[in-house]
Amino acid sequence: MEAREKADLYDLDLSEVVWKSAPGSDPHNRIEVADLPLGAKALRNPSDPEGTVLRYTAAEWRAFVDGAKDGEFAPR
Repeated sequence: MEAREKADLYDLDLSEVVWKSAPGSDPHNRIEVADLPLGAKALRNPSDPEGTVLRYTAAEWRAFVDGAKDGEFAPR
């Protein structure tokens, strides 16, 4: 299934996705990320793997990564 719209991401079965966490991340304060079709991403809390999974389109993920690189989320 190709995820063309945000709603499509929530119809995807995530039982076979591979969850990854950042190397060296704090085990008490981290998230896991999974690749979805067409560059979309899913995020979850690894301490609650059956809990809420957030899903982002490729454009949303790209905007987030670009903002992080630009320091948009840095403390002031």
